[in-house]
Amino acid sequence: QVQLVESGGGLVQPGGSLRLSCAASGSIFRINAMGWYRQAPGKQREFIASSTSGGSTNYADSERVRFTISRDNAKNTVYLQMNVLKPEDTAVYYCNADITYNRGGIYYTNRYWGQGTQVTVSS
Repeated sequence: QVQLVESGGGLVQPGGSLRLSCAASGSIFRINAMGWYRQAPGKQREFIASSTSGGSTNYADSERVRFTISRDNAKNTVYLQMNVLKPEDTAVYYCNADITYNRGGIYYTNRYWGQGTQVTVSS
């Protein structure tokens, strides 16, 4: 069993900052890419950023300046630092991870998702 648990969401004023965390746990052999997405009410889930196990990062063009993804491989955790938040950043934020596990001597890789954490930007 593999689980991703996000934390760090909440209510913040416009211009403020938040740092989201996502920790993976369970029967993990290796964590490959980890990433962040968000889904605002009435909209599709959209990509924010991703990070490989080697530290290479990729961002949606719209969030490249204000958001920073990082990870602590020793803790199986990925972070999203969000600065200068705007009301339009209000959404449920999800992390995902491509995780390799061993079952019966065979290695499998699946994409897992967290349950989401609410971020609300409002005065």
